[in-house]
This record gives sequence, structure tokens and C-alpha cells, in this order.
Amino acid sequence: MTKSRFSLALEVSEAADPERFGPKSSNQALLGHAGLPTPGGFCLGADAYRHQFHHLGIGDALAAFANAGHRESRRLSNEIRLTLFKEPIAPAIGEEILERRAHLVTDRPGRIAVRSSALIEDRGGTSFAGQFESFLGLETEEDFQTAVRASWAALWSTRALRYMDGFGLSPASTAMAVLVQPLVEAVASGGGISKTADGRMSISATRGLGEAIAQGEVVPDRYDLDAEGRLIETVTGRMEHSVHCVRHDVSPSRRSVNQDDGGKPCLDVARVKELARYMRSAEELVGAPVEVEWAMDTTGIKMLQARPLRVAEPTVPDAIWQRRPALRGHPGGVGWGAGRARVIHCECELGRVGHGDILVTRMAGPALSHVLPHVAGMVAELGGSTSHLASLARERGTPMVLGVPGATTTIPEDAHVAVDGVTGLVRWID
Repeated sequence: MTKSRFSLALEVSEAADPERFGPKSSNQALLGHAGLPTPGGFCLGADAYRHQFHHLGIGDALAAFANAGHRESRRLSNEIRLTLFKEPIAPAIGEEILERRAHLVTDRPGRIAVRSSALIEDRGGTSFAGQFESFLGLETEEDFQTAVRASWAALWSTRALRYMDGFGLSPASTAMAVLVQPLVEAVASGGGISKTADGRMSISATRGLGEAIAQGEVVPDRYDLDAEGRLIETVTGRMEHSVHCVRHDVSPSRRSVNQDDGGKPCLDVARVKELARYMRSAEELVGAPVEVEWAMDTTGIKMLQARPLRVAEPTVPDAIWQRRPALRGHPGGVGWGAGRARVIHCECELGRVGHGDILVTRMAGPALSHVLPHVAGMVAELGGSTSHLASLARERGTPMVLGVPGATTTIPEDAHVAVDGVTGLVRWID
């Protein structure tokens, strides 16, 4: 293809530059350079995002945002987001990425995925898990260009702004890159943690796309391994549905899981050990424990992401808690917290949750992330250790246990609850 100005194929060494392509894209490049299986693809740099601002003439709004008050900053963010989403891509960028896309679908026929890759995610204790956008199963040039514009605009979404406010960050001081890859037509997918608080490894898996895990909609299979990658225990999850891409013009579909299949693990021992090897390799590359995302199609496993992982020390609870009733689930990975139970059945009830409470709920999606700084802990009936909400809880240091069957019906409102985010135990006193 012609000389590129804004994008690079992931196999090129310069694609591993996080300052230009963001940690998500650069880590994908690093994994591939190290010989780990990835979908491949290309990345669009933050310089394209900045060029688009110049092309659209919205640099003044960007400059004004930094010193604006609350109301004015919200008006400016809406203006910037809508302009980025609605206006056409600058010709210099559009022509280049359409040529990249054409080569990609020619070399690897099939649908593609477009993912946001902000320069500030996965660093400094801010993972931004679930805060930006991913678009799966894109087939047309029009849909592809729309997804790129939406990825740029995602940096200015209300959800992302709320998250950044909690860390004293501003979208005006950073930029958004974009990762473009062939879609992995997943038969199974999930995540993994290379080092748990007790020094082990853990892998989660569900059928179909990993969105069901990320959004906290299912309880995934959990595979506990020792530090050398030997399988210790398999805990089969609870999956009423799986998520799959059908067509470019519809959202990913949910399929009911056959009850016979629902009781069988998604992965065999060989695949679990293979994933453990990949996690150890990713850990060496990052230089720290990692949290990974992966997907498996009919050709094998592909590594989708590897981000640094915060690991907390276990807490020894007071003896009084050892005699209390307990429920077990998937440990979120950090800390010990205690407080009064607030049993929530709908997001509309979140106003009842006060500082220092323990939130007990069914779903465990990233939409709940804004309550994490205020609660002493969280318990959810669905979700697993590698869901987006669990990642956000780890960076906040909020104790969390997910995949706890019957939590909302067993734990009484106002009970004094203790959440052990390391062992995965929840105890209470009526």
C-alpha cells in the first residue's frame, strides 16, 4: 500500500509504542512480536485523532474545556463528542484506513472488530475497563468508518468523563488511538489472572464472545491453577446464554445455552495449560502480573489483551467472622470490607446505597463503576473475576465477590456483611 502517515500494521516494531497507539494496541503488538497468537490487524495513532480535531476546527473547544466550569465543560464535551461522531473523517485519514481495511479483509477474509485504545488506559492504576467502545462484526466500509468516529468520540462520553473525574484526569490532556483487527468468531472466550493474591493463577471462560463475562451477565467457568500452571480445581459456571455476532447491522445476539452443555466446562485441560503458558509469557513482557483477555475459534486461542494487574495481600479476618454463615463466589482479588447490606434489584435503587455500605446485587456490569469509590464492598450473583467491574474494583481497592448464587435472596437487607475479595467468601450477621 501507499506510504502510511497515521497507521501501522501490528507486526511492525513501531506499533508497540504506547505513546502513539495506546497501551491496548501496543500490548497487542508486543504479544504478537513475542510469538503469542493474536488476531493481527493494524492500529490508528493518536496523531490521527489530533489531525481530525484540526480538520473539524474544534481545537478552540478543546482548549476551552481545560478551564471551563462544570456546566460549561459538559456543554463543550457534548459539542466535541457529537462533532467527532457525526462529521466525516478527514480525507488524509479516511483514504489511508480504507486502504488498510481493504488489505486486511483480503488477507484474512471475514468481519472485523474496532476497539478504542486511549493513551491513558491500562497505566497508572487506571484500566478504564468497559469505559470506552468496542465494535464487533463490522462488514462494510461505512460501518467501519462510523466505528472509528465513535471510538474517537468515546473519550468524551458521560461514562468516561465520570470515570476520569474520579482520578483527576481530563480528556483534553490526552488522545484516542484505535485498534482494528479481524473478528475472532469465538466458540469460547474469557480472561485470566497470572497471579492471584494467594500466589496462584486463575482463568475464566464462557461460550461465545467474552461480552457476557465482561458485562457481568453470566457466571463463567473458573480454572484455578498453581504458580507453575498446573490445574488444581475446575468450578463450572452458570451460563443461561452465550453471545455471538450475527450480522453487521444488529447487536451481538444472545443464544440460550443447552442445559447439557451448560454443565460441561468450556475448556479441556490442554487448553487451560496453554492459556497458562501464554499468561506467563505476557507477564514477562509486561514485567508484572497481568490480567488478560482471550478468545478461541476453530483454529485455536488468540490473545486479545494483557494489562498490568494490581495484586493485594490477603487479610486475616477477626475470629468472630469465622463462625458466621458464608457464601462462596469468584474473588475480585483485593481486600476485606465490612458494612451494612444494601440489596439492590434495579439500578434505579442505587440512591439507597450510602458510603460504607456493602452493595448486594444480581448483575455486575461496568455501569455500576461510579459507586465503587463509596462502598465498602460489593457482592453480585453474576459475573467473574475477569469482568470489567472486577477490574475496576481492583484498581479502586474495593473488595468484591462475584458469581455468588442466591446472594440477593439469602443476605438480609441491613445485615452486617463482610466481603473477602481474596478468598471469595461473604459472611454476615443478621
